[in-house]
Amino acid sequence: MTNQISSGDTAWVLVAAAMVLLMTPGLAFLYGGMTRAKSTLNMMMMSFATMGIVTLLWVIFGYSISFGHGGSFIGPISFSDLGANESALPLVNGTAPYAIPVLAFAAFQLTFAIITTALISGSIADRTKFISWCLFAGLWATLVYFPIAHWSFDFGDANGAGAGWLAARGLQDFAGGTVVEINSGIAGLAMAVVLGKRVGWRKDPMRPHNVPLVLIGAGLLWFGWFGFNAGSALGANHLAALAFMNTQIAGAVALMGWLVVEKVRDGHPTSLGAASGAVAGLVAITPSCAFVSPIGAAVIGLLAGVICSLAIGLKYRLGYDDSLDVVGLHGVGGIIGTLAIGFFGTKAVNSAGKDGLFYGGGTQLLSVQALGVVAVIAYSFIVTFAIGKFLDKTIGMRISRDDEVEGVDLTEHAETGYEFDGRGGGGAVGSTFSGHS
Repeated sequence: MTNQISSGDTAWVLVAAAMVLLMTPGLAFLYGGMTRAKSTLNMMMMSFATMGIVTLLWVIFGYSISFGHGGSFIGPISFSDLGANESALPLVNGTAPYAIPVLAFAAFQLTFAIITTALISGSIADRTKFISWCLFAGLWATLVYFPIAHWSFDFGDANGAGAGWLAARGLQDFAGGTVVEINSGIAGLAMAVVLGKRVGWRKDPMRPHNVPLVLIGAGLLWFGWFGFNAGSALGANHLAALAFMNTQIAGAVALMGWLVVEKVRDGHPTSLGAASGAVAGLVAITPSCAFVSPIGAAVIGLLAGVICSLAIGLKYRLGYDDSLDVVGLHGVGGIIGTLAIGFFGTKAVNSAGKDGLFYGGGTQLLSVQALGVVAVIAYSFIVTFAIGKFLDKTIGMRISRDDEVEGVDLTEHAETGYEFDGRGGGGAVGSTFSGHS
């Protein structure tokens, strides 16, 4: 361990943390534009409220549970000052200690916890009580996010003691394919099942009410994703550069792949498809951005763009109302990216990595990646479903049918996103517009 702090590495990590924090307001724009006009403020408020709730929990005990070098499944619950020990940092990705302050690392990881929790809100748009969401966000971060972050991200002390069980088994997840993407996607599925379908689902048109807002949100997410992935190198180094380039490649290729699918399937590419395709590629490259070559990133992006564009239709086949396609984008995209490391991983670009199947490494890495996928899916779904059911049976998770028809903005917040006639426009006009069709 060392007390030598690199000003350059510290500066980059702090900038990256700010970029990732910006992703949550970006998500609010994306989700707000994708839903109905009468629900846009509630959608955005869920993201902003999450920033406050998760930050408080992270400072009190979240960082300790996630990175406190405890048991295999959870870190110790400690209320100590995050800045009390500047000499110890988690061995993220199994490499040497980093020359940055503990507080810089903790701030960076906090932004991950915030946006992961906020992502779930897209699956339950238009029909969720705001106070119930706030309670859910706190419980979910505590019982689901913090433990899974420990599983995958905590590599223990200098001797490996106290590492999370997936990290100890060699799971490769550079920036959160399991912790962020699969976790939020499967949690979104569980909550969509708990709350049930929106009034008029598959009968009323539920299209995005503001596509330019969607594109602004997607652009902010893309920008922030460079901090998300390249920042996970925890230094201004070659891994940050690799992750940065792979992030751009995968997002761009996935965007084009999605548009091609739309053109072939529907006869026309759409703006919503461009935004969704970019997000799908960025999701998929998140776990693998520093373990694959740029060519591998392009293949992963193409797979994500094509498969995720098809996967969003699963909700109609299986009958769950995932309002803004959290499952199809983050759940499926995260699975693609996490498993792809087992095929495309190569030590040629990262000596701390392992060779995947296509680089002569056999199936060992792929089996570990698959274990991580299955474990996170099972734990996230079961515990999220239990949290949702508990809140639904006690204080209620869903607004009444009449309130949903009138508009959750007006009934939950006593305000609307737009003024059309001096009385507020969310209620009457918004009833014919919504998120993904």
